[in-house]
Amino acid sequence: MSVFTAPDFADHEQVVFASDPASGLRAIIAVHDTTRGPALGGCRMWQYPHENDAIADALRLSRGMTYKSALADLPFGGGKAVILGDPSRDKTDALWEAFGCAIESLGGAYVTAEDVGTSVADLEVVRHTTAHVAGIAEGGAGDPSPATALGVFVGIKAALRHRLGVSDVNGLRVAIQGLGHVGIGLAGLLAEAGAKLIVADIDPVRVASAVREFDARSADPANIHAEEAEVFSPCALGATLNDATIPELRAPVVAGSANNQLAEARHGDALFDRGILYAPDYAINAGGIIHVAYESTRTGRPYDRQAAFAHVGRIHDTLTEIFELSDRDRIPTSLAADRRAEARLRAA
Repeated sequence: MSVFTAPDFADHEQVVFASDPASGLRAIIAVHDTTRGPALGGCRMWQYPHENDAIADALRLSRGMTYKSALADLPFGGGKAVILGDPSRDKTDALWEAFGCAIESLGGAYVTAEDVGTSVADLEVVRHTTAHVAGIAEGGAGDPSPATALGVFVGIKAALRHRLGVSDVNGLRVAIQGLGHVGIGLAGLLAEAGAKLIVADIDPVRVASAVREFDARSADPANIHAEEAEVFSPCALGATLNDATIPELRAPVVAGSANNQLAEARHGDALFDRGILYAPDYAINAGGIIHVAYESTRTGRPYDRQAAFAHVGRIHDTLTEIFELSDRDRIPTSLAADRRAEARLRAA
């Protein structure tokens, strides 16, 4: 597949293919836009069925990071890295150091962070060969998952207030698809606030733990989107909202942490036509990138957790503005979010 003619190519500034036969590294680094600053975005390690799937993921995710940072009013652009491999068996220090060299070769255009299949410990090794790393443990922000979960939690509350006119989640049903670091953190926040949880994950151990700890009810991962609930919260991989699932949704609100929840842009229109309030993914899941953006690499100040989490809390207001714009202009929330992000990029 040619990158320039790929469906997800969106005038990316750089798309770099990095290879290191000695360590087995095969990576794609996509720098979408550096108008507002260096491209900040996580590194995903995944067993992609085909190289074209990895290219598509890098292109889509990097564009989403540009819009995410713009909406969150951060001094960063958007980028993403994907490494082709099995995170359960292919990680080595040599691979991470080779990946760091690839980042270093970009001269600061891209700053990496944690994502699916990678961890803070992995980033500490990447730091051996490049300084362009965010989300480190010592002196840095560390694991961004709690901040992402908090952002989704306040985003759910904003969506419920707008769609149902309720001020909290107490007694409401939330169906969470995916119990990774963010999903399980979100489950804890919702349970503490009195929500009734329905949970699903491909890992039965995670499901059993959530059922036990949060008095949740388990559901089939393939069908949890069809559960009757006030909120459907996709917190696994993308493309959850598609031609097959949208007609089966039984929740008036969709608000979760997964990236690229819409299989195609037109699925935002499909949700709007059904009267389902969709919290655009790159708006509601910005907590993690806000969290790591507060490291000293760009701000010039020591990491300030209190300031970072206060910024995460403003996701509530950002989503409220998007919902109001959607109502005013009678457009899908996904389009309303795009317009706000693009306006900030033009202003920059």
